[in-house]
Amino acid sequence: MSMKKCRDCGEVKPVGEFWKRKASADGLSLYCKVCFGLRNASSYRGRRAAQGKEARAYRRWSAVPDGMKYCPRCETVKSVSEFGHNRAKSTGIAAYCKPCHNQVIAEHKKEKHGSQRNYMLKLRYGVTEQEVERMVAEQGGVCVICLRAQAKHVDHSHLTGLVRRILCFKCNGGLGQFHDDPAVLRLAADYLELRGSHARRMRIEIGVPVFGGPDRVRWDPFWRTRGDSSQSARHYHLRQKYGINDEDARWLLKLQGGNCAICCDNPAEHVDHDHATGAVRGLACTGCNSGMGQLRDDPIALRRAADYVEGRLVRTVPTADGGTRLSLTVPDVDPTTVPKGGWKELWEEDGRFRKETLPFDEELDMPTWVGSDEDGAFVYS
Repeated sequence: MSMKKCRDCGEVKPVGEFWKRKASADGLSLYCKVCFGLRNASSYRGRRAAQGKEARAYRRWSAVPDGMKYCPRCETVKSVSEFGHNRAKSTGIAAYCKPCHNQVIAEHKKEKHGSQRNYMLKLRYGVTEQEVERMVAEQGGVCVICLRAQAKHVDHSHLTGLVRRILCFKCNGGLGQFHDDPAVLRLAADYLELRGSHARRMRIEIGVPVFGGPDRVRWDPFWRTRGDSSQSARHYHLRQKYGINDEDARWLLKLQGGNCAICCDNPAEHVDHDHATGAVRGLACTGCNSGMGQLRDDPIALRRAADYVEGRLVRTVPTADGGTRLSLTVPDVDPTTVPKGGWKELWEEDGRFRKETLPFDEELDMPTWVGSDEDGAFVYS
Protein backbone atom coordinates (compact mmCIF):
# COMPACT_ATOMS: atom_id res chain seq x y z
CA MET A 1 0.00 0.00 0.00
CA SER A 2 1.50 3.29 -1.12
CA MET A 3 -1.53 5.58 -0.64
CA LYS A 4 -3.96 6.12 2.23
CA LYS A 5 -7.11 8.22 2.77
CA CYS A 6 -7.24 10.68 5.71
CA ARG A 7 -10.43 10.47 7.76
CA ASP A 8 -10.48 14.22 8.45
CA CYS A 9 -9.70 15.93 5.17
CA GLY A 10 -10.77 12.94 3.03
CA GLU A 11 -7.74 13.32 0.77
CA VAL A 12 -5.80 10.33 -0.49
CA LYS A 13 -2.14 10.90 0.29
CA PRO A 14 1.13 8.93 0.20
CA VAL A 15 1.78 6.85 3.30
CA GLY A 16 4.75 9.09 4.05
CA GLU A 17 2.22 11.81 5.00
CA PHE A 18 0.94 9.70 7.93
CA TRP A 19 2.58 9.06 11.30
CA LYS A 20 3.18 5.48 12.39
CA ARG A 21 0.64 3.88 14.79
CA LYS A 22 0.98 0.31 16.06
CA ALA A 23 -2.68 0.05 17.09
CA SER A 24 -3.87 0.42 13.48
CA ALA A 25 -4.15 -2.60 11.20
CA ASP A 26 -1.93 -0.95 8.59
CA GLY A 27 0.48 0.48 11.18
CA LEU A 28 -0.38 4.07 10.24
CA SER A 29 -2.35 6.80 12.00
CA LEU A 30 -5.95 7.53 11.01
CA TYR A 31 -5.19 11.13 10.08
CA CYS A 32 -2.52 12.70 7.91
CA LYS A 33 0.23 14.69 9.55
CA VAL A 34 -1.42 18.03 8.72
CA CYS A 35 -4.78 17.04 10.23
CA PHE A 36 -3.06 15.32 13.15
CA GLY A 37 -1.29 18.60 13.96
CA LEU A 38 -4.54 20.55 13.75
CA ARG A 39 -6.23 18.10 16.14
CA ASN A 40 -3.38 18.32 18.67
CA ALA A 41 -3.31 22.12 18.41
CA SER A 42 -7.07 22.35 19.01
CA SER A 43 -6.84 20.08 22.05
CA TYR A 44 -3.87 21.99 23.46
CA ARG A 45 -5.53 25.38 23.01
CA GLY A 46 -8.72 24.10 24.62
CA ARG A 47 -6.79 23.07 27.74
CA ARG A 48 -4.93 26.41 27.85
CA ALA A 49 -8.22 28.33 27.51
CA ALA A 50 -9.78 26.32 30.36
CA GLN A 51 -6.79 27.32 32.51
CA GLY A 52 -7.15 30.98 31.51
CA LYS A 53 -3.82 30.98 29.68
CA GLU A 54 -2.83 32.08 26.20
CA ALA A 55 -1.12 29.97 23.55
CA ARG A 56 0.96 31.01 20.57
CA ALA A 57 -0.46 30.78 17.09
CA TYR A 58 -0.43 27.33 15.54
CA ARG A 59 2.44 26.66 13.16
CA ARG A 60 2.54 23.61 10.95
CA TRP A 61 5.66 21.48 11.30
CA SER A 62 5.96 21.28 7.53
CA ALA A 63 6.16 25.08 7.26
CA VAL A 64 9.91 24.91 7.93
CA PRO A 65 11.89 24.14 4.72
CA ASP A 66 14.82 21.74 4.66
CA GLY A 67 18.01 23.20 6.05
CA MET A 68 16.03 25.63 8.21
CA LYS A 69 14.84 25.52 11.84
CA TYR A 70 12.27 27.41 13.88
CA CYS A 71 13.43 29.20 17.06
CA PRO A 72 10.56 29.24 19.60
CA ARG A 73 12.03 32.22 21.49
CA CYS A 74 12.34 34.79 18.71
CA GLU A 75 9.66 32.93 16.67
CA THR A 76 11.78 33.10 13.54
CA VAL A 77 12.72 30.47 10.96
CA LYS A 78 16.49 30.52 10.49
CA SER A 79 19.21 28.48 8.86
CA VAL A 80 20.46 25.54 10.95
CA SER A 81 23.93 27.15 10.80
CA GLU A 82 22.57 29.85 13.15
CA PHE A 83 21.86 27.22 15.83
CA GLY A 84 24.40 25.68 18.17
CA HIS A 85 25.03 21.99 18.74
CA ASN A 86 23.32 19.90 21.41
CA ARG A 87 24.18 16.20 21.63
CA ALA A 88 21.18 15.62 23.92
CA LYS A 89 18.81 16.33 21.01
CA SER A 90 18.07 13.64 18.44
CA THR A 91 18.84 16.13 15.68
CA GLY A 92 22.05 17.26 17.36
CA ILE A 93 20.91 20.89 17.05
CA ALA A 94 20.09 23.23 19.94
CA ALA A 95 16.49 24.31 20.53
CA TYR A 96 17.24 28.05 20.29
CA CYS A 97 19.28 30.07 17.82
CA LYS A 98 22.64 31.30 19.09
CA PRO A 99 21.55 34.82 20.20
CA CYS A 100 18.47 33.45 21.96
CA HIS A 101 20.48 30.61 23.49
CA ASN A 102 22.90 33.16 25.01
CA GLN A 103 19.98 35.15 26.41
CA VAL A 104 18.36 32.06 27.93
CA ILE A 105 21.63 30.94 29.54
CA ALA A 106 22.22 34.46 30.93
CA GLU A 107 18.72 34.53 32.39
CA HIS A 108 19.19 31.10 34.00
CA LYS A 109 22.54 32.15 35.50
CA LYS A 110 21.03 35.34 36.90
CA GLU A 111 18.05 33.46 38.32
CA LYS A 112 20.15 30.72 39.93
CA HIS A 113 23.41 32.54 40.80
CA GLY A 114 22.44 36.21 40.98
CA SER A 115 24.84 37.43 38.29
CA GLN A 116 27.25 36.29 35.61
CA ARG A 117 30.23 37.32 37.78
CA ASN A 118 28.95 35.31 40.73
CA TYR A 119 28.48 32.28 38.49
CA MET A 120 32.03 32.53 37.11
CA LEU A 121 33.55 33.07 40.57
CA LYS A 122 31.86 29.95 41.92
CA LEU A 123 32.77 27.97 38.81
CA ARG A 124 36.45 28.96 38.67
CA TYR A 125 37.43 29.65 42.26
CA GLY A 126 34.68 28.26 44.52
CA VAL A 127 33.93 31.67 46.10
CA THR A 128 30.93 33.95 45.86
CA GLU A 129 30.76 37.60 44.87
CA GLN A 130 29.94 38.51 48.48
CA GLU A 131 33.05 36.71 49.74
CA VAL A 132 35.20 38.58 47.22
CA GLU A 133 33.72 41.91 48.30
CA ARG A 134 34.48 41.04 51.92
CA MET A 135 38.10 40.24 51.05
CA VAL A 136 38.45 43.52 49.16
CA ALA A 137 37.08 45.42 52.16
CA GLU A 138 39.56 43.66 54.48
CA GLN A 139 42.40 44.82 52.21
CA GLY A 140 41.26 48.42 52.29
CA GLY A 141 40.28 48.20 48.62
CA VAL A 142 43.88 48.04 47.34
CA CYS A 143 45.96 45.27 45.80
CA VAL A 144 47.89 43.53 48.59
CA ILE A 145 51.13 43.49 46.56
CA CYS A 146 51.53 46.95 45.04
CA LEU A 147 49.24 48.83 47.50
CA ARG A 148 48.47 51.27 44.68
CA ALA A 149 45.88 49.99 42.24
CA GLN A 150 42.35 48.92 43.02
CA ALA A 151 41.87 45.24 43.91
CA LYS A 152 39.69 43.64 41.23
CA HIS A 153 41.14 40.27 40.20
CA VAL A 154 40.86 37.06 42.21
CA ASP A 155 44.26 35.37 42.53
CA HIS A 156 44.56 31.66 43.27
CA SER A 157 47.27 29.05 43.58
CA HIS A 158 47.57 26.99 40.41
CA LEU A 159 48.97 24.17 42.53
CA THR A 160 46.17 23.87 45.10
CA GLY A 161 43.40 25.85 43.39
CA LEU A 162 42.78 27.84 46.59
CA VAL A 163 42.06 31.57 46.46
CA ARG A 164 44.86 33.64 47.98
CA ARG A 165 43.82 37.29 47.77
CA ILE A 166 42.44 39.99 45.45
CA LEU A 167 45.04 41.72 43.27
CA CYS A 168 45.16 44.36 40.57
CA PHE A 169 45.45 43.35 36.92
CA LYS A 170 49.19 44.06 36.65
CA CYS A 171 50.27 42.21 39.80
CA ASN A 172 48.10 39.23 38.94
CA GLY A 173 49.59 39.08 35.45
CA GLY A 174 53.12 39.60 36.76
CA LEU A 175 52.85 36.55 39.03
CA GLY A 176 51.72 34.52 36.05
CA GLN A 177 54.69 35.66 33.95
CA PHE A 178 57.07 34.53 36.72
CA HIS A 179 55.14 31.25 37.15
CA ASP A 180 54.59 32.00 40.85
CA ASP A 181 58.30 31.37 41.46
CA PRO A 182 59.49 33.41 44.50
CA ALA A 183 63.17 32.69 43.80
CA VAL A 184 63.00 34.23 40.32
CA LEU A 185 61.01 37.18 41.67
CA ARG A 186 63.81 37.94 44.13
CA LEU A 187 66.44 37.48 41.43
CA ALA A 188 64.56 40.03 39.32
CA ALA A 189 64.55 42.48 42.25
CA ASP A 190 68.35 42.15 42.64
CA TYR A 191 68.76 42.47 38.87
CA LEU A 192 66.82 45.77 38.82
CA GLU A 193 69.01 47.11 41.65
CA LEU A 194 72.13 46.13 39.65
CA ARG A 195 73.41 43.90 42.43
CA GLY A 196 72.80 40.45 41.01
CA SER A 197 75.17 38.02 39.32
CA HIS A 198 74.61 39.56 35.87
CA ALA A 199 75.53 43.06 37.09
CA ARG A 200 78.71 41.70 38.71
CA ARG A 201 79.66 39.97 35.47
CA MET A 202 79.10 43.20 33.54
CA ARG A 203 81.34 45.12 35.95
CA ILE A 204 84.09 42.55 35.45
CA GLU A 205 83.83 42.72 31.64
CA ILE A 206 83.31 46.43 30.94
CA GLY A 207 83.58 48.12 34.33
CA VAL A 208 79.90 49.22 34.55
CA PRO A 209 76.66 47.24 35.13
CA VAL A 210 74.82 48.82 32.16
CA PHE A 211 75.75 50.20 28.77
CA GLY A 212 74.24 51.91 25.73
CA GLY A 213 71.34 54.32 26.09
CA PRO A 214 70.34 57.47 24.19
CA ASP A 215 73.38 59.40 25.50
CA ARG A 216 75.86 57.00 23.93
CA VAL A 217 76.30 59.22 20.88
CA ARG A 218 77.76 61.99 23.03
CA TRP A 219 80.58 59.98 24.58
CA ASP A 220 81.22 57.64 21.62
CA PRO A 221 81.22 59.85 18.49
CA PHE A 222 82.54 57.10 16.16
CA TRP A 223 79.95 54.54 17.23
CA ARG A 224 77.36 55.53 14.63
CA THR A 225 79.70 55.02 11.67
CA ARG A 226 81.65 52.02 12.94
CA GLY A 227 81.60 48.98 10.62
CA ASP A 228 79.90 48.60 7.24
CA SER A 229 77.58 51.32 6.05
CA SER A 230 74.79 48.84 5.27
CA GLN A 231 73.27 47.28 8.38
CA SER A 232 70.23 45.17 9.24
CA ALA A 233 66.86 46.64 10.20
CA ARG A 234 67.36 45.24 13.69
CA HIS A 235 70.64 47.15 13.94
CA TYR A 236 68.91 50.49 13.38
CA HIS A 237 66.06 49.58 15.72
CA LEU A 238 68.47 48.70 18.52
CA ARG A 239 70.53 51.81 17.87
CA GLN A 240 67.56 54.17 17.93
CA LYS A 241 65.75 52.65 20.93
CA TYR A 242 68.54 51.32 23.15
CA GLY A 243 71.78 52.88 21.96
CA ILE A 244 73.32 49.52 21.01
CA ASN A 245 73.78 47.67 17.73
CA ASP A 246 73.74 44.11 16.43
CA GLU A 247 77.36 43.56 17.48
CA ASP A 248 76.61 44.71 21.05
CA ALA A 249 73.55 42.44 21.23
CA ARG A 250 75.56 39.42 20.05
CA TRP A 251 78.30 40.17 22.58
CA LEU A 252 75.77 40.46 25.39
CA LEU A 253 74.05 37.21 24.35
CA LYS A 254 77.40 35.42 24.35
CA LEU A 255 78.25 36.89 27.77
CA GLN A 256 74.99 35.47 29.15
CA GLY A 257 75.53 32.08 27.54
CA GLY A 258 72.39 32.54 25.46
CA ASN A 259 70.14 32.47 28.53
CA CYS A 260 68.05 35.05 30.36
CA ALA A 261 70.07 37.36 32.62
CA ILE A 262 67.53 36.85 35.43
CA CYS A 263 66.23 33.28 35.59
CA CYS A 264 69.11 31.74 33.54
CA ASP A 265 66.66 29.01 32.46
CA ASN A 266 65.06 30.30 29.27
CA PRO A 267 66.55 31.73 26.05
CA ALA A 268 67.30 35.46 26.12
CA GLU A 269 65.03 37.06 23.53
CA HIS A 270 64.38 40.67 24.58
CA VAL A 271 66.58 43.68 25.29
CA ASP A 272 65.82 44.94 28.81
CA HIS A 273 66.55 48.58 29.60
CA ASP A 274 66.05 51.13 32.34
CA HIS A 275 63.02 53.23 31.39
CA ALA A 276 64.39 56.20 33.34
CA THR A 277 67.90 56.37 31.84
CA GLY A 278 67.48 54.29 28.70
CA ALA A 279 70.60 52.22 29.54
CA VAL A 280 70.55 48.51 28.67
CA ARG A 281 70.76 46.15 31.66
CA GLY A 282 70.81 42.84 29.78
CA LEU A 283 68.85 40.36 27.67
CA ALA A 284 65.83 38.68 29.27
CA CYS A 285 63.36 35.96 28.36
CA THR A 286 59.75 36.82 27.54
CA GLY A 287 58.42 35.85 30.97
CA CYS A 288 60.96 37.81 33.02
CA ASN A 289 60.85 40.86 30.77
CA SER A 290 57.04 41.01 30.75
CA GLY A 291 56.77 40.16 34.46
CA MET A 292 59.09 42.99 35.49
CA GLY A 293 57.11 45.40 33.33
CA GLN A 294 53.80 44.37 34.86
CA LEU A 295 55.26 44.74 38.34
CA ARG A 296 56.37 48.24 37.30
CA ASP A 297 60.14 47.50 37.35
CA ASP A 298 59.88 47.99 41.12
CA PRO A 299 62.18 45.84 43.32
CA ILE A 300 59.88 46.37 46.32
CA ALA A 301 56.88 45.05 44.38
CA LEU A 302 58.92 42.05 43.24
CA ARG A 303 60.02 41.16 46.78
CA ARG A 304 56.51 41.67 48.11
CA ALA A 305 55.22 39.40 45.34
CA ALA A 306 57.76 36.73 46.33
CA ASP A 307 56.67 36.90 49.97
CA TYR A 308 53.03 36.86 48.88
CA VAL A 309 53.51 33.61 46.94
CA GLU A 310 55.20 32.05 49.99
CA GLY A 311 52.40 33.19 52.31
CA ARG A 312 54.64 35.65 54.21
CA LEU A 313 53.08 38.91 53.04
CA VAL A 314 49.46 38.86 54.22
CA ARG A 315 49.08 38.13 57.93
CA THR A 316 46.09 37.93 60.24
CA VAL A 317 46.60 39.78 63.53
CA PRO A 318 44.29 40.10 66.58
CA THR A 319 42.43 43.32 67.34
CA ALA A 320 41.64 44.96 70.66
CA ASP A 321 37.97 43.92 70.51
CA GLY A 322 38.88 40.24 70.25
CA GLY A 323 38.52 40.00 66.48
CA THR A 324 41.10 39.84 63.72
CA ARG A 325 42.25 41.98 60.82
CA LEU A 326 44.81 41.85 58.02
CA SER A 327 48.35 43.19 58.10
CA LEU A 328 50.04 43.90 54.76
CA THR A 329 53.22 45.77 55.70
CA VAL A 330 56.06 46.04 58.18
CA PRO A 331 55.53 48.22 60.20
CA ASP A 332 52.05 46.87 60.86
CA VAL A 333 49.02 49.04 60.11
CA ASP A 334 45.32 48.39 59.66
CA PRO A 335 44.79 48.59 55.86
CA THR A 336 41.21 49.81 56.30
CA THR A 337 42.48 52.95 58.05
CA VAL A 338 45.02 54.02 55.42
CA PRO A 339 43.63 56.80 53.17
CA LYS A 340 43.99 56.72 49.41
CA GLY A 341 47.60 57.55 48.50
CA GLY A 342 48.75 57.09 52.11
CA TRP A 343 50.85 53.96 51.53
CA LYS A 344 54.00 55.70 50.22
CA GLU A 345 56.00 55.94 53.46
CA LEU A 346 54.87 52.49 54.60
CA TRP A 347 55.79 51.14 51.17
CA GLU A 348 59.35 52.41 51.41
CA GLU A 349 59.88 51.11 54.97
CA ASP A 350 58.37 47.75 54.05
CA GLY A 351 60.68 47.58 51.02
CA ARG A 352 63.76 48.16 53.18
CA PHE A 353 62.65 45.44 55.57
CA ARG A 354 62.14 42.85 52.81
CA LYS A 355 65.45 43.76 51.17
CA GLU A 356 67.34 43.17 54.44
CA THR A 357 65.40 40.04 55.43
CA LEU A 358 66.00 36.79 53.58
CA PRO A 359 63.28 34.11 53.43
CA PHE A 360 65.23 31.68 55.61
CA ASP A 361 65.91 34.31 58.30
CA GLU A 362 62.47 33.91 59.85
CA GLU A 363 59.32 31.84 60.00
CA LEU A 364 55.91 32.98 58.79
CA ASP A 365 55.41 34.95 62.02
CA MET A 366 57.01 38.27 61.23
CA PRO A 367 59.00 40.17 63.90
CA THR A 368 57.40 43.21 65.45
CA TRP A 369 58.76 46.50 64.09
CA VAL A 370 59.75 48.83 66.93
CA GLY A 371 61.44 51.69 65.10
CA SER A 372 64.76 52.79 63.66
CA ASP A 373 68.09 53.52 65.32
CA GLU A 374 70.28 56.57 64.74
CA ASP A 375 71.79 55.06 61.58
CA GLY A 376 68.36 54.40 60.09
CA ALA A 377 68.48 50.62 60.56
CA PHE A 378 65.28 48.80 61.55
CA VAL A 379 64.85 47.64 65.15
CA TYR A 380 62.60 44.64 65.86
CA SER A 381 61.46 42.89 69.00
